[in-house]
Amino acid sequence: MKAVKRWSLGNLGDIPVSFPGARHRAPPARRRVWIIMVLSLISMFFITAYMYPHHSKRACYMISSRGCKALADWLPPSLREYSDDEIAARVVIREILSSPPVIRKNSKIAFMFLTPGTLPFERLWDRFFQGHEGKFSVYIHASKETPVHYSRYFVNREIRSDEVVWGRISMVDAERRLLANALRDTSNQQFVLLSDSCVPLRSFEYIYNYLMHSNLSYVDCFDDPGQHGAGRHMNHMLPEIPKKDFRKGAQWFTMKRQHAVATMADSLYYSKFRDYCGPGIENNKNCIADEHYLPTFFHMLDPGGISNWTVTQVDWSERKWHPKTYMPEDITPELLNNLTSTDTLVHVTSVGMGEEIWMPCMWNGIKRPCYLFGRKFHPDTLDKLLDLFSNYTRSVTWNL
Repeated sequence: MKAVKRWSLGNLGDIPVSFPGARHRAPPARRRVWIIMVLSLISMFFITAYMYPHHSKRACYMISSRGCKALADWLPPSLREYSDDEIAARVVIREILSSPPVIRKNSKIAFMFLTPGTLPFERLWDRFFQGHEGKFSVYIHASKETPVHYSRYFVNREIRSDEVVWGRISMVDAERRLLANALRDTSNQQFVLLSDSCVPLRSFEYIYNYLMHSNLSYVDCFDDPGQHGAGRHMNHMLPEIPKKDFRKGAQWFTMKRQHAVATMADSLYYSKFRDYCGPGIENNKNCIADEHYLPTFFHMLDPGGISNWTVTQVDWSERKWHPKTYMPEDITPELLNNLTSTDTLVHVTSVGMGEEIWMPCMWNGIKRPCYLFGRKFHPDTLDKLLDLFSNYTRSVTWNL
């Protein structure tokens, strides 16, 4: 290493002056202070952004569009304060659901039929109900014409009905109207929603024991992130119904009395679907109320209290807007055996070509066959179903 030269400046005396090769650095203590200050400012910025989230995109993007999105993705979701209406709704529903079920010898299942008119399978249901008087009740919502009855179990069981339009809130209104009438009988402890094309796949005893001793309600519910699932969520539903909680499912449910009462007690979440879920309300989204209201409602309020699948079988294998209709030539012992032995189910999403979500059918923690009822049977299948009824409903006995 070169020696450092020393220069003498005449009048000033021999004062040694050094010119080192390295640049002058701030003392270590001062550097630490600056680092701490910078980190503190950054921390304060993130804490403020989390505690006081931006209320509009304009305010957010004053910082920078890329930086704002990155910040939103990085930060955990802020806890939103519930409104008075939300607090009231959640308290009421929590109290309803906390009441224990009351199952007595006279407990009944309410069979609620949603139909435009005459029920084509009334003779089959008559055979299903025979010998079990006092354990069931029947309610009929006939939206177009007064039904003609063939069974004494259906006579004078119509409730006040109104027009029902597929995909509109009127479908949910009809369901709620049926529930309200069935709840008037305190002996009704289970509530089954059925269409005019539904048939029983099991004996009455099997279905009665299956539902009465179940710890869940059978409400279909799954997360479809595609355009026909979460893509139907309306911004007008915010903040009470976040997009992340928006769910989809078939409307054909069976539910315990507590869930039926909770459904009728709800006005807040129902009003969001009444006002904003419909064809073309927002950005040409085709929101279908009966496919989303109950799945979303129970996912938000009691996700552990529902099965997330329905006990009513339907065939979506054709991947069309409506499920396959079973015709007379389809009705064979093999078909009915397949329907009653299936113990796994699939939810088809609207992502890509239709991504599938498979799940086992569990009854009180035990894997069992999924279905109690079948749907979309053509009226002309009645005679074949009557011929095979005794065989396919007695093929399985109930063991608790």
